[in-house]
Amino acid sequence: MTQPWIEGRFEENLITTTVEQAINWARQSSIWPMTFGLACCAIEMMAAGASRFDLDRFGAGAFRATPRQADLMIVAGTVTYKMASRVRRLYNLMPDPKFVIAMGACTTGGGPYFKWGYHVVKGVDLVVPVDVYVPGCPPRPESLLEGLMRIQDKIVGHKMNRQAGGRDKMDDELPVPHHSGYVHAVEDLPPLYDHQKITG
Repeated sequence: MTQPWIEGRFEENLITTTVEQAINWARQSSIWPMTFGLACCAIEMMAAGASRFDLDRFGAGAFRATPRQADLMIVAGTVTYKMASRVRRLYNLMPDPKFVIAMGACTTGGGPYFKWGYHVVKGVDLVVPVDVYVPGCPPRPESLLEGLMRIQDKIVGHKMNRQAGGRDKMDDELPVPHHSGYVHAVEDLPPLYDHQKITG
């Protein structure tokens, strides 16, 4: 069970908390997503940011036009192999701590292109580490709002202090992906054409 942000009230204008809880509260209440849409799921992302669903109610309505000011990448749409290197570059330009939402069936696992779409990456987690998956084709704006709330849960669970007597960072309450999320490509080899060929 998570601890309340305001632990006690002693006088009329005095509250106590920890620096960790205050910073996590500020981070979860001021998420800046990157203006980044790849295909049809971006329309649903725009709908989530519009007045009917109002992403700004959760403190995440300030879509930034540059990755250097964003801390949330919503990968909304089909990621092709040609676009994968650009997605990775934009992710690397984002400052830490940063989070990724994979929105839609194409982004999470290839979607309808899984079998015959030789040009489509079979999941954006092969390119960047994903924190929250939002399934659907396309997912409703409410699903994206749910994914945003799961990102906020991860932010609240972040631990900044260290263990007593040790130098290792304490584990987060909700784990952040431990894998690197992408495969290093060898540049000297010729291009592959049948690496995703379906057999059997």
